[in-house]
Amino acid sequence: MDPAEAVWRNRVTEHDDIEIDLGELPTEEADVEIDLSLTDDDQPVEEIVSLTDEPEEPETSDEEEDDATAQAIAALREDLESKYGEWYVIHTYSGMENRVKQNLDSRATSLNMEDYIFETIVPTEDVVEVRNNTRKTVTRCVLPGYVLVRMELTDDSWATVRHTPSVTGFVGHGQTPVPLNLDEVVSMLTPSVVAKVAAEAATPAAKAKKKVEVVDFAIGDSVQVIDGPFAGVHATITEISANHQRLRALVEIMGRETPLDLEFKQVEKVG
Repeated sequence: MDPAEAVWRNRVTEHDDIEIDLGELPTEEADVEIDLSLTDDDQPVEEIVSLTDEPEEPETSDEEEDDATAQAIAALREDLESKYGEWYVIHTYSGMENRVKQNLDSRATSLNMEDYIFETIVPTEDVVEVRNNTRKTVTRCVLPGYVLVRMELTDDSWATVRHTPSVTGFVGHGQTPVPLNLDEVVSMLTPSVVAKVAAEAATPAAKAKKKVEVVDFAIGDSVQVIDGPFAGVHATITEISANHQRLRALVEIMGRETPLDLEFKQVEKVG
């Protein structure tokens, strides 16, 4: 045998006899325990999370505003309870509420009825009107066509109120005026109290919270779409959702009327 071949065969034999001890491998049934507990020196998980999370935002002023509103309403109720006379509702021509208040106040003074007619109020609220995509805050009547009057009802005081220009009568049973109870008066005057509290609040969000969204659109109005894939198309309003600032309108596409769901800002009135 060649010496070189003998050396090669010896090496192969040595390699065949080599054993590598890997120890005992865990079987499928073996329990492998991993200790994930923290030592005393480790930082608790809660503290680690608190360092990575964003800091808590301070509580909003909604609760404070609600408290202020509740206090204002309670003060209103207390003030009403302390006043003499009954509250009545008089019906007026629509849009003449403030004029009736002025005229009635003047008549009470000129006719020496101040001891019987004590106070007149036009309940109001602050709202946001959307006209031609322009938002504007205005004050409007809560009860269009109605005015509150606190008075002692007599034949003379009734005649003074009834004969005031633009007054069409008292709200009641037939010719007999029916006074409001305290809860009804508070309910009618609450919107103006809420508006006053919101106006005194420092943040714009507080002011916007109590506002009511309205729009000068009406069902049947013709509008033009000014934004979106149907821009330039004329449509007719069929539904209005003031709370969601959306409307549904019919447009003619390929000879067929198709309803579209649009936002107020996507349309403008035609004409």
